[in-house]
Amino acid sequence: MIEQLFGSKTRVKLLQLFYSNPNRSFYVREITRKIDEQINSVRRELANLLSIGIIASDNTNNRLYYEVNQSYEFYKPLKAIFGSGSFEEGSATTTRAKAAGSAPNAERDKIKALGNVEVALYTGQFTRDDSSGIDVLIVGDLNQHAMQKFVTELETKEGKDIRYTVMSPQEFNYRRQIKDRFISTVLGAKKQVLIDKNSIL
Repeated sequence: MIEQLFGSKTRVKLLQLFYSNPNRSFYVREITRKIDEQINSVRRELANLLSIGIIASDNTNNRLYYEVNQSYEFYKPLKAIFGSGSFEEGSATTTRAKAAGSAPNAERDKIKALGNVEVALYTGQFTRDDSSGIDVLIVGDLNQHAMQKFVTELETKEGKDIRYTVMSPQEFNYRRQIKDRFISTVLGAKKQVLIDKNSIL
């Protein structure tokens, strides 16, 4: 039903990917891999979404990146539909689309399994804002072995080295209070918040 309404399964998967990952940029081959669709179909639908204004593109290091356009007039209602990747439908196609769209939820669950996590966010390479100097920040009381395993799996999945910082809640709160430069820079950078247990971000 959603596919009929929005024109194609590739378009639905793209909308779920982008709206589930606000502030995150993707290049074409990365998108193709994440949603498991043919590159020609992906390029065609990206052009459609660009022409409507739903997504925006930017060229960095000779590579074209795409991300959701948060100033698009229907951003909020579309995010309500596609942001969770959670519409219910029985077909295998929709199940695959749902899996693509709910990738952040899967990552969120993996991060929650690391211990008592209060804050988790992506920045740096994930959002193409290198001002913070890191890619992942996790605040909480974590199982260090599980954390290392998570980072290794994330590096394999993303195909790149991940720079990450782990802090205890006490250290994070203290460094926020004293307006620590590193924390201020990270929180001021473009980021995708995965977990914010106490609504402090």
